Amino acid sequence: MIDKTKPAADAKPAEKRGGWLSRFAPGVRKIVNRREATPDNLWVKDPDSGEMLYRPDLEASLWVTPSGRHMRIDAPTRLAATFDDGKYVSIDTPDVPEDPLKFSDGKPYKDRLAAARKAAGRKDTMAIGFGTLDGTPAVVIVQDFTFMGGSLGMAAGEAFIAAAREAVKRGVPLVCYTAAGGARMQEGALSLMQMARTTLAIQELKAVKLPFVVVLTDPTTGGVTASYAMLGDVHLAEPGALIGFAGPRVIEATIREKLPPGFQRAEYLQEKGMVDKVVARADLPATLGRILSMLMDGQRRAA
Repeated sequence: MIDKTKPAADAKPAEKRGGWLSRFAPGVRKIVNRREATPDNLWVKDPDSGEMLYRPDLEASLWVTPSGRHMRIDAPTRLAATFDDGKYVSIDTPDVPEDPLKFSDGKPYKDRLAAARKAAGRKDTMAIGFGTLDGTPAVVIVQDFTFMGGSLGMAAGEAFIAAAREAVKRGVPLVCYTAAGGARMQEGALSLMQMARTTLAIQELKAVKLPFVVVLTDPTTGGVTASYAMLGDVHLAEPGALIGFAGPRVIEATIREKLPPGFQRAEYLQEKGMVDKVVARADLPATLGRILSMLMDGQRRAA
């Protein structure tokens, strides 16, 4: 009787299977299998030319492509690029009730907020900072399109009011970078109310003769355009920024006519008098500094 629990005397030890490469050159296998520690987003595609751009070079150019496209940037990047030497004091935005309407569009609003906050690392679309622009002190509020399309909701409205009142308290101008797809539908009429509330906050600035300067970035649309985005003392815009209320496709479908080339773009609006000046991103800090310095000198003389 054969004992199956013991190996036969002439049985060969099982060969360790590792593929032809390990048998040919075991050391080579480790080199081939080693994954390089390079980030997945090291290269960014130019939306105009299709060319692959090296991310560190794009960051150094403030996300302006060689073709001149001013790509969208988040709030921390914008604030650091605006203030002198990238230094500023961050100002907290107020807390607001979350999901007051218990809204769901297939996914609960609370879940959408949680996901957006995790991705952005902050409470909502607005970020506020205080520092100097080419030597002139100012409060700057940035609307970040990467957070739920920069949509205007209660948190954004409260942040704008807080920024305006901070400017009044410090006696400095307010600069607002706009970027939005419109009002936040998950907050319904409560979102639309922010158009009136932010308008009243601008009146608080005007009451003490403090400048309010708007920088329109891509895209600025909907209720934001219909309120504080068009109430500045001076309106600047980045090249190629889409600025309007309804989008061009909606307008074409409504009036059933082909719109003129460049319609609703920054350059077109400058030509029509809705924008004072189109300014490249790299030149914005110095341009803002000069404008604010002139306006504040006038304010001091008037006072």
